[in-house]
Amino acid sequence: MAKKTVKIIKVDLDKCHGCRACEVACAAYHAKPKYGAVNPARSRVRVYRDELKNVFVPVFGTFYTKSECAARHMYRINGNDQSAYDEDMSVCSFCGATCPSRDLFKEPDSGLPLKCDVCESDPPLEKPMCVKWCLADALIYEEREEEVEDQPEFDEVEVAIESLVDKFGMEKVLDGLARMSKSS
Repeated sequence: MAKKTVKIIKVDLDKCHGCRACEVACAAYHAKPKYGAVNPARSRVRVYRDELKNVFVPVFGTFYTKSECAARHMYRINGNDQSAYDEDMSVCSFCGATCPSRDLFKEPDSGLPLKCDVCESDPPLEKPMCVKWCLADALIYEEREEEVEDQPEFDEVEVAIESLVDKFGMEKVLDGLARMSKSS
């Protein structure tokens, strides 16, 4: 077992009022060049809302999955049955996975998965941009040490290649890489 620093962004739903500043800050930070444009489709956080119940829920991009989820979940907010969400209200909204059933958390130009990286950079930021620009203090950044089993972790490139293989097939991806290596 090894120790790993786990970085977490917690959400206080009572404070979120749906301004979406977190989405804008994230999109600007991850633009190419950095801060060069604001395209909310490139944001790694999405704020979902139920206007009738006046509830806003920031959801962060998490992992890539090849298949659509068949699970159904129930979310209770403030322990109140009247604000319970199930499959009647788009439960997919509360999911951060990149999957084939929707276009959320996918890079708009390439379709590659987007995952919250907690604004990892060199030099490192004090806290992620979404937390920094959340004027309602609904997003809270925490770091903690956890013991984890030693296992290889996929990096962004490996996840992107896996996504391309799933979409186009191994042969097309290898042909593309071969052509790219010849032109370099």
